[in-house]
Amino acid sequence: MFERLPSDDGFFDPGFNKKISWDVPLTTGYDHMALDTIDIAREVAKVDVVWLHGWQTLKIRSVLRHANLAGVPVLMRSENCELAMPDGHGLRGWMKRAYIRRIFDSCDAFLAIGSANRRYYLNHGVDLHAIFSMPYAIDNEAFSVTSDHTCSLSSRLIQQLSEISKFDTQRPVVLVAHKLIARKRTDLIIDALEQNWNPETRPNLIVVGDGHLRAELERQAPWAIFTGFINQSELPAYYKLADVFVLPSEREPWGLAVNEAMAATTSVIVSDQVGCAEDLVDKSVGMSFQSGNATSLATSLCLCLENRAAMGLAAAAKIEKWSFREDIEGLRQALASFR
Repeated sequence: MFERLPSDDGFFDPGFNKKISWDVPLTTGYDHMALDTIDIAREVAKVDVVWLHGWQTLKIRSVLRHANLAGVPVLMRSENCELAMPDGHGLRGWMKRAYIRRIFDSCDAFLAIGSANRRYYLNHGVDLHAIFSMPYAIDNEAFSVTSDHTCSLSSRLIQQLSEISKFDTQRPVVLVAHKLIARKRTDLIIDALEQNWNPETRPNLIVVGDGHLRAELERQAPWAIFTGFINQSELPAYYKLADVFVLPSEREPWGLAVNEAMAATTSVIVSDQVGCAEDLVDKSVGMSFQSGNATSLATSLCLCLENRAAMGLAAAAKIEKWSFREDIEGLRQALASFR
């Protein structure tokens, strides 16, 4: 069940600040329906298990309530972690914790996307034995640099970039790919590159994405290449081209773009406020830097650029164990707990 079904002509994404339409299938291969077109109580009563992704909206909480009334077990999977979504302090923090505890008391099992998410459940009163591992994963094969599709796109991309005067084919490539909004801190990677490299030796910076900060960032870094929004099917070519991928967010529940970069054999740098850092990013595959610190980021860039080949291979090997295969096993274990 979807809160709303994706429209054929796309939708306005406030983060990208534009209308987009994903070019990968989101609703094929399984039955689906929109919550605002059905009788929720009747549909929930038909199923064996309800699996919720978060609890933030009224419609999702309505599904939870009807599942409880019908005696249908509920699986909860969310991105929440203390890094990106702290409870806060004082009365407001107490009220938020009490509210979340009430939500969790209405669920029967929990799917942890990573270590920080698992701790979040535990810190909010969930029993350890009710938590099952379901790592945040992507289709690793889709981002493999050896696929014919990626190789073809990559060759075309290199040809296009070689025709841009500010792209130097002899210099390494630093890639960021995200919505151009404040918390992503795209400005930090620009500062790090400007402060620690002169224009003659500075690595190429490719900024993939769009958002309300794009014009300001383009003024800040006229030497960088801004591609605008790039759809899913084309992203692997950018990861393949990159020597280092950077996610400098000041807060990030996980950061699936890191999975994508690692699957493409690319070394990665993340801030210490990115949720996946604890599980995915060690010194064999990249670096974690102090959030908001351009000098710390620049140091990480130097180390990764020096060791990018070895780190990229280690990244691809590590992310193989963070896959749909592990997801399915975790889901099976969670479902078995209801028997």
